[in-house]
Amino acid sequence: MPLPAQVHVSPHPLVKHKLSVLRDKSTEHRAFRELVRELALLLCYEATQDLPLTARTVETPMGLANGHKTEEAIGLVPILRAGLGLVDGVMELLPQVQVWHIGLYRDEKTLRPVQYYNKLPTEPTVSVCLVLDPMLATGGSAVATVDILKKWGVKRIKYLGLIAAPEGIEAFTSAHPDVPVHVAAVDERLNEIGFIMPGLGDAGDRQFGT
Repeated sequence: MPLPAQVHVSPHPLVKHKLSVLRDKSTEHRAFRELVRELALLLCYEATQDLPLTARTVETPMGLANGHKTEEAIGLVPILRAGLGLVDGVMELLPQVQVWHIGLYRDEKTLRPVQYYNKLPTEPTVSVCLVLDPMLATGGSAVATVDILKKWGVKRIKYLGLIAAPEGIEAFTSAHPDVPVHVAAVDERLNEIGFIMPGLGDAGDRQFGT
């Protein structure tokens, strides 16, 4: 079944290679965290290709050159806790971003998201937000986070993750058809306890050794 137009799966060879190493159950926590950081950097590059630019002039050692500058204020919203691993990679490309945290956990019985932390300021301080979460499984946490950001009043939102399940894509794109999704892969399905198959296991546990 074709993916919705808003879903972008990276075709980059380095993304495919690094994701395969990330999936390997023998990859240890330190290497896993580094791979998450590297994948976040690569996916961020693809997700920000449409950032608007303004013209500027730059003085080089040899004279003046026509250049460009990004003007949009960008915010990162990692969904705690697994989304934290994506922050460093994105910040390597976007060092001036603001970082806001939203804490959600998935109720293991209902598979529904439960919010326990939100430190957004009263009014939006950015014009575009990147929601960071490694796994788009049921889609509940991602949908809830974007709901929060839209109510906050942010103008543009994008989702950046590693692996998505078809069920998560359907739930997310149905709830938020205006929000682009950037991932490294779309896997087969969810299992009976809401984990992506074949996936990579619990992204939070594998990052933090718990």
